[in-house]
This record gives sequence, structure tokens and C-alpha cells, in this order.
Amino acid sequence: MNLLLFIVILTVSFIVVKIGAIAFELTGLEKSLAKFQALSCFTGTGFTTKEAELITGNPQRRNIASVLMVLGKAGLVTLVATFANSLRANSLVAKINIPFLNLAFPIHLLPWINLIVITLFAYSIYKILTRTKLGKKLTDALKRHIVKKEIIKPVSFEELVVATAGYGISKIEICKDNPIVDKTLVDSNLKKLDILILAVERKEKIITNPPADTKILLGDKLICFGKLGNIRRKLCVIPK
Repeated sequence: MNLLLFIVILTVSFIVVKIGAIAFELTGLEKSLAKFQALSCFTGTGFTTKEAELITGNPQRRNIASVLMVLGKAGLVTLVATFANSLRANSLVAKINIPFLNLAFPIHLLPWINLIVITLFAYSIYKILTRTKLGKKLTDALKRHIVKKEIIKPVSFEELVVATAGYGISKIEICKDNPIVDKTLVDSNLKKLDILILAVERKEKIITNPPADTKILLGDKLICFGKLGNIRRKLCVIPK
């Protein structure tokens, strides 16, 4: 029974981390960073000070991290306990009443059989959730459900790099409600807020070091450097 319980808890843990990664991504974290942060919070391994600013400086991310940490503590303790019991000879495999089982699998080999079963299952569930069409469909379905139920409010920007003193680099997608849409950079008054536009992504074109008279259009993606708090307040608009 311990082997079956371990497999169930392991599956749930994978799904919880997956949901956490999706939630972090919806708040603006880059995809790979969102996965890493979700796993770090769930396992309690932590992350660097600069990366911690991405979590602690955002109320939604703090809530996500808190839930992952609580679930992770409970889940990991149960996983360790059931894993240890699964390697005992009197676990599930040993209790299956099949004629000649002891001849085919001596009792002292049963813990190793359980270990092989656990390893194969963990690898399989990881591949299914991360590398297959089924995993992608599950991710898309979870993302739609989270947005539909307004569990997480999605944002239209990514924080790419965090520097010291609250400064960092962000990517902002310009939606119709953004206050600087259809304005030039000089008219947007971003420099007064200590925000520097490093580049503008416009469809397949990238405008590096854009001049002051560059007009910001709907759908543009701005690569900005400045105070992350100012960038969030001025440019971060939740798309409707």
C-alpha cells in the first residue's frame, strides 16, 4: 500500500509544481524561471537574493510561493515516509498473492523491484507532463482555468533581470489600455520616472536604442531598464 500511496503523492506533487509554474508565468515571470521558482518554493531549496526580489516584490507571487511552501512541506514529509516504507520487503509487491512469486522474485529483491517501479514511474510522469502533447494540453487547460476563475490576474510584462537597489530589465507588451500607446518616447515622460527603453520589438523587427521620436504602437514589446516599481506602476496594465 505504501508504494501505491507514494505514486499518488508523487503525481499530485508534479501537478502542484506545474500549477505553481503556470501561476508564476501568468504574473510575468519568464517560463523557465517560473518553473525553477515553483520547484524551489515547493521543495524549500530557496533561491538567490536577486531572484527573491521577483517574488517578494509582487503580492500575487508571494501568495503563490506561500501556498507552494505549505503544500511542499506536507508533501515532502509524506513522500519521504512512504518512500522509505516502499523499500521494505513487506510492502505492496510483497503482499501480492501470486503462485511461485517468491521463486521468481526472492523476498530480498522486492525492495529493489519497488525502487525500479518508483524510478520508472517518476521518469514517465515527468516526461508526460513536460515533453508530450498531453502535457501541453494539460498546461493550456490549467492556464485557461486559472485565468477564467481569476485565481491569478495575468499581466502583460516579464521581469527579465533584477539588478541591485530595485533596478531591473523588463519586457512590456503594449495593450490598448496602456497610457503610452500611440505616444512618442519623448511624450511618454518615461525618463522622468528613470525608465530607459533599450529596444522595441515590433512584429519581426527590433528597434535597438530607439530615438526619442519613436512612436509606441499597439502590440509593441518594450525592453525597459529602470526601477521595477516605477515600471509596474506606469507600464504594467492587465489586458482585458
